Amino acid sequence: MIHKSLPKIWYGGDYNPEQWGEKEWSEDIRMFKLAGIDVATINVFSWALNQPSENTYNFEWLDATIERLYQDGIYICLATSTAAHPAWMAKRYPDVRRVTFDGRKRQFGGRHNSCPNSPTYRTYAERMAQQLGERYKNHPAVLIWHVSNEYGGYCYCENCQKAFRVWLKDRYGSLEAVNEAWNTRFWGHTFYEWDEIVAPNGLSEEWKNGQNTNFQGISLDYRRFQSDSLLDVFKLERDALKHHTPDIPVTTNLMGLYPELDYFKWGKEMDVVSWDNYPSIDTPVSMTAMTHDLMRGLKSGQPFMLMEQTPSQQNWQPYNALKRPGVMRLWSYQAVAHGADTVMFFQLRRSRGATEKYHGAVIEHVGHEHTRVFQECAQLGKELASLGDQVLDSRVKAKVGIVFDWENRWAIQLSSGPSISLDYVKEVHKYYDAFYQKNIPVDMISVDEDLSQYDIVVAPVLYMVKEGYADRLKQFVKNGGTFVTTFFSGIVDERDLVTLGGYPGELRDLVGIWAEEIDALHPSHYNEIKFENAYGSLNGEYKCNILFDLIHAEGAEVLATYGSDFYQGMPVLTKNAYGEGNAYYVASSPDQPFVQDFVETITADKGIKGEFVSAKGVEVIAREKFGEKYLFVMNHNTETSSFELGETVMVDQITNETYNGTAQIKSKDVLILKEMN
Repeated sequence: MIHKSLPKIWYGGDYNPEQWGEKEWSEDIRMFKLAGIDVATINVFSWALNQPSENTYNFEWLDATIERLYQDGIYICLATSTAAHPAWMAKRYPDVRRVTFDGRKRQFGGRHNSCPNSPTYRTYAERMAQQLGERYKNHPAVLIWHVSNEYGGYCYCENCQKAFRVWLKDRYGSLEAVNEAWNTRFWGHTFYEWDEIVAPNGLSEEWKNGQNTNFQGISLDYRRFQSDSLLDVFKLERDALKHHTPDIPVTTNLMGLYPELDYFKWGKEMDVVSWDNYPSIDTPVSMTAMTHDLMRGLKSGQPFMLMEQTPSQQNWQPYNALKRPGVMRLWSYQAVAHGADTVMFFQLRRSRGATEKYHGAVIEHVGHEHTRVFQECAQLGKELASLGDQVLDSRVKAKVGIVFDWENRWAIQLSSGPSISLDYVKEVHKYYDAFYQKNIPVDMISVDEDLSQYDIVVAPVLYMVKEGYADRLKQFVKNGGTFVTTFFSGIVDERDLVTLGGYPGELRDLVGIWAEEIDALHPSHYNEIKFENAYGSLNGEYKCNILFDLIHAEGAEVLATYGSDFYQGMPVLTKNAYGEGNAYYVASSPDQPFVQDFVETITADKGIKGEFVSAKGVEVIAREKFGEKYLFVMNHNTETSSFELGETVMVDQITNETYNGTAQIKSKDVLILKEMN
């Protein structure tokens, strides 16, 4: 991924010189050098400038910008500018404008207002990519192509409805198969002609802005279709660029846990994954870590790009808190620790007008380098330069995989119950956090991932079991793996049709239980998980809530039972020996102490440990390269904290200081430790 002329972690971000003049340009270059910035992302929202009319292109400004930056040692992440179509296009070609969930045709404005199935948008977007690829194919400044920007949003126009019918023909082959998949005899929905199928929105099947639907199968397929439609537009531009520059990588910036697109499918089509990290001041640091790991997992552990983060303040949250001193540096290194080979910002110079003028930047409105934010950015720039290529293309190695599946997430959200409080991301994070607290690395994996590389696989709330996946899980456990799944799993297939014969469907013989009923109570109502006898670190009593599967053991060992209600004494935690391995079933949503003790138990059984013990709030993760290990130690606490190195003597690659025994790390500080030779 890294250009031969830039053998270091890329440092830079989004830059919009078209919003400024020559006076600011010269100051920008001076301050970029002071900050150690060596990559600028340009041309993200410049379509209207690049193409002022239908048949007129204007790239002279872009030529001058690229050359000016390159002559001063700054390389280019070159965007295609197609994230916002020009006003003339919206005026002349109404098909380019989206139709909203409630059936209204958008006017020109905003950003993501282009229909992915608009012939106009697809034609002009592809043409723009062709123009850029041809023009800059031999320019040494261009390191990577950046297609569009933060794809997202659905469209419900007539073009999308027509394209949806074509998509359905390709997926199912016949209208009869569609009717079967959607169970359309319910409520008399049987379709006899393809053009009877309409988009599921506020005028047809859905309400509450798509949070509820009458037909889960229809709505689920429309989400798949819209994700695929936007991906097709990305691929159009990617292929146009690859025609001219086959050796320059192509990316587009994703948005972490963004709900509307199936990023595992997107990752397969990108040369390198990039994403924009914008946690709130109160976002758990383990949630941010999990999202980094998810982005790394989109391409099976390949390093990713941190394409955007703010140097300090965001501007779209209810309370736009400043990043406290040291936090920008800390969070930047957290991204690198989890697999990023770049540290980039939005934005390099703060805009003067419009909606992002109060979003943080390396160069603030005051326009000089004498600010706290700039000084912190400059410090980080010096450190990244001194690190050179040490950690570039290194890997995080994990023996634990946690399954994350966007289609499963959609299906849970669309399901007609059993609880409005069931949050798939929170349930996944609950298990991730327990490994995180023990400094045990985790891969976030898709249902397509090879399981043989893991000792433990956790699949919380695996509501949808896709074709063939149960067999792959069984083989994994048969071969000695430990598998964990939870309540509300194995309920439906990928069409969102219930698997008959008792829950958890195809997982029933693997976990050795069946669920007779599922109770759903307000989150304030708790039951108990009671252990008559200790099991590993699990002992005594814990709390659980939200959903309660009423299960019967069918060969599984009952480890804990419910403590109250009419299902008191029924199993709530079971373990089933299957081949050489074990499969666990957690029948309710447990409190965090249970999950921590449970993870302690199953990791001890497998002999999996973190790199070393550290105080709570001190994160430790390793990247490895050519047999050498780099340990990132990051103190998220507001006070100096400790970690244990034992007899090992390690050297910080940032300061060259040595550490061993019980070591100290300052608040918000970062160490990159390598064992002393």
